[in-house]
Amino acid sequence: MKTHFKKLKNTEYLGSWDLIDDKGQTKNIVATIKEIKKQMVHDGKGGQSECIVLFFNEYKPMIVNATNLKVTAKIMDSNYIEDWVGKKIEISTEKVRAFGEIHDALRVVKNSLDLTPSHPKWNGAKEAIKSQKVTIEQIKKQFTISPENEKLLCN
Repeated sequence: MKTHFKKLKNTEYLGSWDLIDDKGQTKNIVATIKEIKKQMVHDGKGGQSECIVLFFNEYKPMIVNATNLKVTAKIMDSNYIEDWVGKKIEISTEKVRAFGEIHDALRVVKNSLDLTPSHPKWNGAKEAIKSQKVTIEQIKKQFTISPENEKLLCN
């Protein structure tokens, strides 16, 4: 079993190291948004700065940058944070250059949880509902589905 050294810090916010399993492999997570707000956060240099924080039902909160906010707004099809509450997002990591070094950054995954007719799992979900292997409620626990697409999926 492997433990990333940053997990020993017991940080209160989600970090890329939290997506590393005990075999050292990175895994994506799916989180349900509980709340979005500005919050004063320690900057690691003895000071504080105001950040935007996503709070989840299943995980520690995540400090979000402009990139992740824009992707989340696009996924939710809304620029209004109140519309995001109760919806799911998928979070991954990506190598980025920052402060002269390469770092693993948390990234909200674009459109992976928005179940539409063009999604690779659409036909499987439609067939599973038709054959009564799953219910629409079970699918909605894993994907975001618009009311229009829910009707298409169930017909």
